[in-house]
Amino acid sequence: MTPGAFTAATSLSALSRDLADLVARAAPSVVGVEHRRGQGSGVVLAPDGWILTNAHVANGSGRLRVRLSGASTASGEVVGTDDRTDLAVVRTDARDLPALALSERLLRVGEIVLAIGNPLGFERSVTAGVVSALHRNLPAGPRGRGQVLEGLVQTDAAVNPGNSGGPLLDADGRVVGITTAMLPWARGIGFAVPAHTASWIASVLMTDGEVRRPFLGVTARGEDLAPADAREAGHGRGVRVLETLAGSPAQEAGLATGDLLVGVGGAPIEALDDLVRAMVLGRPDALDLEVLRGGTRRTLRIRPRPSARAAA
Repeated sequence: MTPGAFTAATSLSALSRDLADLVARAAPSVVGVEHRRGQGSGVVLAPDGWILTNAHVANGSGRLRVRLSGASTASGEVVGTDDRTDLAVVRTDARDLPALALSERLLRVGEIVLAIGNPLGFERSVTAGVVSALHRNLPAGPRGRGQVLEGLVQTDAAVNPGNSGGPLLDADGRVVGITTAMLPWARGIGFAVPAHTASWIASVLMTDGEVRRPFLGVTARGEDLAPADAREAGHGRGVRVLETLAGSPAQEAGLATGDLLVGVGGAPIEALDDLVRAMVLGRPDALDLEVLRGGTRRTLRIRPRPSARAAA
């Protein structure tokens, strides 16, 4: 064996051991979530019985059964669901559970990721892949009443029915996503809710049981910025206003079709989630939005209205 081949083999062996150790640490925190309509996966958020999973997994009739590490089971109850992100929080009567924290860091395309879940009923199966793309939007279908899941992580780590609700881990063992969907007609395309979204949604569901999104009266989408706009904004993405509703807070604030939202309250807006998060967690009477219009930056003050039905 040549020195170069020896070095490569040694590196692969070290990587293999590291990944195996990572899985050994994380797998006990992955649970099965079952009810009469089917089953999926979940991840333990806190030792006193808090579980994060998908809304489409938890939305069943009656109580849930949570399959824990070591083949033990516990009764579970849905605390809250959010169809707009396909996330749900379940509380079990089990205690002293091994928990995994949700990472707030932003992913990069090409990173190695691992998915752990219960595909097709095979408990705590592990698949590996990379982050294929970021900021993907996916129609939610009947379960989301025609809504769109926004800002998803795309991965080629194998995702099958039953993986839903399980964690997507990075190479350091941090939860960077919650697996949410796969395309049955495609191979190697799976999706996950990014952990920085799942983190704040889970905290709101644990406290309030639902996510009450204030009403702005805009249709908008996240997009990559042109180089000149990126230099002005100080970052590479923003939210494009596609339409404003007559008489809405957005129209009253002076927002117009084509505006780019790039900041809120001094923090950057790179995705619609950044704006929604600022409104839901801060619950401000008014928001100062940084807007690019025709390459010129301006600040508009907008006053959201309470609403449980609109995302923005």
